[in-house]
Amino acid sequence: MKSVDLTIRLEWAFVAAAAVVFYGSTGMSWWLFGLLILAPDLSMFGYLAGPRVGALAYNALHILIVPVPLLIAGYMSGNATAIAVALIWVAHIAIDRALGYGLKLSTGFQDTHLGRIGR
Repeated sequence: MKSVDLTIRLEWAFVAAAAVVFYGSTGMSWWLFGLLILAPDLSMFGYLAGPRVGALAYNALHILIVPVPLLIAGYMSGNATAIAVALIWVAHIAIDRALGYGLKLSTGFQDTHLGRIGR
């Protein structure tokens, strides 16, 4: 593994750890965390409709464009549930990136913006 790859993975690992620590400060149940941590991966069912639809569905739930505004909105409104869901979602994305799983390309599930899975 190249040092840049390692640095990027460590960076995402720190984001994941921060999301988990901040989740702990919300006072929400760890059962909720356990229940929702893999929820974004349900988007993989999109691959049943083909690689293009699958990549679109997967990527839609594996980018920070929705969970970060949800986190901000939850914070601004004092909504602990919104904050918790956003932090779980951020943790999921960050764990995936730390493990080397990137956004999917329409050529197939194994092809990501970080390279081919299992290379």
